[in-house]
Amino acid sequence: MPLSALLLILVAAWCHATWNLFLKKSGGGGIAFFWLVAGFESVIYLPLAAFLIATTGYRPDAAALGMMLGSALIHVAYFAFLDRGYRSGDLSVVYPLARASGPLLTIVTAIVLLGERPAPQALLGALGIGAGALLLSGNPVALFRRGGQGIGFALATGAMIAVYTVWDRQAVAALLIPPVIFYWGSIVLRLLVTTPASLKRIDQVRAIWRADRRAVIAVAVLSPLSYCLALYAMQVAPLSYVAPARETSILVAALYGTHLLKEGDVARRLTAALLMVAGLAAIALA
Repeated sequence: MPLSALLLILVAAWCHATWNLFLKKSGGGGIAFFWLVAGFESVIYLPLAAFLIATTGYRPDAAALGMMLGSALIHVAYFAFLDRGYRSGDLSVVYPLARASGPLLTIVTAIVLLGERPAPQALLGALGIGAGALLLSGNPVALFRRGGQGIGFALATGAMIAVYTVWDRQAVAALLIPPVIFYWGSIVLRLLVTTPASLKRIDQVRAIWRADRRAVIAVAVLSPLSYCLALYAMQVAPLSYVAPARETSILVAALYGTHLLKEGDVARRLTAALLMVAGLAAIALA
């Protein structure tokens, strides 16, 4: 994997785990919360998107707008499942399961549909990252007894990760839509799609803003930044390498869960972290 792609992925991983920490610590709020987030995202990243449109001369055609709309709808489902997962499970359980299952499905899709042929070393690295993520989540049987609903939402989130990763990669790598312009367009469309339902919950929107404005702004800044960095990495490295490498964010989330949220079990988390670091090294050297 090119060093530039690896560096982009590592910065994106920190951003991703950090906005998930803010989401977990917030009161949640489902569609109302993410409507507020989308509103701030669209404003915060408007100057950058406008600058890129002006300097590159790029103008989205019908195909590009269709890809943006598709991405917006997939991300609405992703955020809905993720929010429900955090309201019924621990950060250090829901996050690893979602982030591990998504890339494994993505790798299969990249091989079957996109014709990628990752090196055996990269596949072993991906398996190492996936195994580490599952180890972080603990005993699956015990977890289902303790909170099966959270597990179900985590796996549904993972499925959405696989869908939007493949979809969005085609947008930026096959159709050559600039990543920031593509994702900003999808944010605006996501905002429009969720506006009718959010206006019906306007009292909830106001309550979330009063109680969790720090979380709203943090997610609005870090979520697009994380994903745009990953999209740039997808332009210079195979999807079957980028998808599992992105899951190093699980290491950061595990540290947050252990030290900030006091979710415990340090020895298991350290072992899982070592597995994931070894997996990342295998992918980076492939």
